[in-house]
Amino acid sequence: MSTAAEDAVHDFVAVGLGPFNLGLACLAEPVDGLDGVVLEARDHFSWHPGMMLDDATLQVPFMADLVTMADPTSSYSFLAFLKATGRLYPFYIRERFYPHRAEYDAYCRWAAERLRCIRFGRHVEQISFDANDDLYVVRARTAQGTETYRARQLVLGTGTTPHVPDAVRGLDGPVLHSADYLDRKAWLQEQGSVTIVGSGQSAAEVYRDLLDDVGPYRLTWLTRSARFFPMEYTKLTLEMTSPEYTRYFHGLPLEQRARLGEEHKQLYKGISGDLVDDIFDTLYRLSIDGPVPTELRAGVTLEGAAWDAGDEQYTLEMRHVETGETFRHTTTGLVLATGYRPLVPGFIEPVRDRIRWDERGRYDVALGYTIDDDGRIFVQNAEEHTHGLVAPDLGMGAFRSATIINAMCGREVYAVEKDIAFQTFGAPVAGAVEARA
Repeated sequence: MSTAAEDAVHDFVAVGLGPFNLGLACLAEPVDGLDGVVLEARDHFSWHPGMMLDDATLQVPFMADLVTMADPTSSYSFLAFLKATGRLYPFYIRERFYPHRAEYDAYCRWAAERLRCIRFGRHVEQISFDANDDLYVVRARTAQGTETYRARQLVLGTGTTPHVPDAVRGLDGPVLHSADYLDRKAWLQEQGSVTIVGSGQSAAEVYRDLLDDVGPYRLTWLTRSARFFPMEYTKLTLEMTSPEYTRYFHGLPLEQRARLGEEHKQLYKGISGDLVDDIFDTLYRLSIDGPVPTELRAGVTLEGAAWDAGDEQYTLEMRHVETGETFRHTTTGLVLATGYRPLVPGFIEPVRDRIRWDERGRYDVALGYTIDDDGRIFVQNAEEHTHGLVAPDLGMGAFRSATIINAMCGREVYAVEKDIAFQTFGAPVAGAVEARA
């Protein structure tokens, strides 16, 4: 196997090309004196292809693109994409702030194709540290062999991985995660019954997509949530995505952050209100012709499951959270809309001792998104446990990328807002004089 090495020493190597590292690349591209590469294992950009439903939209406005909140003049903005593709006026006439998910994916692919720093088809296998040269060494496998990249700093944006609950981990049979929904939709609709387990937008979208054709199959949605929560999107709540709240949350003890993290889930893992209403309206319309073969049951948790290969069906062991009663539910098709979890990649093992870890074995992420004492290893969307609900928020991606770029350059390349909220978080500072009317 051939091995290729780059002679250049880069300012940074970013691993993984999701929207966050793509935004970082877009913001880094025009910065004089900042040189970096982004390594991506896939051969093209792709964003949640298994959930690219026709009518699905983002849950954040178009300004939450790759760059606008850091640099409204960037040539990589969503509006620049619309102008370049002849869709700016139709988008204006549409008068809706929320782009279609497929449109956002096309926008990201448009941006990725214009960047020279992206290296597709690079499977990172190992990151090591060269103490003599004080550099990180990144080894990546390609179709032709291996390549080596050397850099002063790293940005880990390997994203999240589909989460499978313990109760069904290792389960036999054709169970699927919602991440693969579209690839298996036709098969699901050939089953006599389909059950969706999970909460939030993905579960609701899969349920709604299957609902129109219900009849040949029975459709069930089981969720642990106490009800089918709409995502809270009121303006004072949105201020919790502010730099001020992030600082406040980051300064709390670990146990307190963990408790708040659970409470905050409905703020960004809920269902869009329009989709909740659309599900009800669809159920109402379908019920005109008689009972709809569907069941929605909230407040139940999945405690176990078994696959019967002979009958080709699952038996789910369920418990009602409030009453404590248990029951069994059988289904032939099973969809897990159980979300995603951060991924700690194995390729960082050689530099594990250079990384800070918390008592639960997670990255100990500083306020400026570094995980090492030297301030040279940054993470993207791996800090929900330290920074709160802003970590996966597309709208805060440009803020984080600007913060990282400023740190890598040692100067303020992009102005980063410090205080944007009307409200104040936490107790008053001792000795501070409060303003009076």
